[in-house]
Amino acid sequence: MTARPAPQHPVTVRTFTQRLSSTPRGARLARHLAVGRLHAWGIPYGTAPSDAVAAIVAELAANAVTHGRVPGRDFELRLSLVTGSVRVEVTDTRDELRPPAPGAVRTPDPLDEHGRGLVLVDALADRWEVLDRETPGKTVRAEVDVPGWRSLAGPATGA
Repeated sequence: MTARPAPQHPVTVRTFTQRLSSTPRGARLARHLAVGRLHAWGIPYGTAPSDAVAAIVAELAANAVTHGRVPGRDFELRLSLVTGSVRVEVTDTRDELRPPAPGAVRTPDPLDEHGRGLVLVDALADRWEVLDRETPGKTVRAEVDVPGWRSLAGPATGA
């Protein structure tokens, strides 16, 4: 009998973390910072991974500002270049309003004015989940696979 190999956990190559005001301006800035950081890491503007991360960050930041806002508290954007993918984490300080879990996202009716954000995240992310945090709040984590990611793991520039 052969032993099973131990599960391999992703190795974080680069990270970027920024706290932003829980305002529409903060949400827009999160998206701009994300695509700028990816570009600095070697994932150019306009590529499929960059565009997917931009849309995911835009939706998660908008949700944090709209549904997760606690007056006087910021939300946090964290990007990580991990083994094979870019991980996006958006954390807010409100825990009583949790988004549905992956697979439980309801497709809105065509005339609904809201409710498409997590449908987009579900469609664009290769994996995503909702995590509790120790202090009040939650983190929504999404990952987008990056083909050829090994070439991005060289010496850090702009990390």
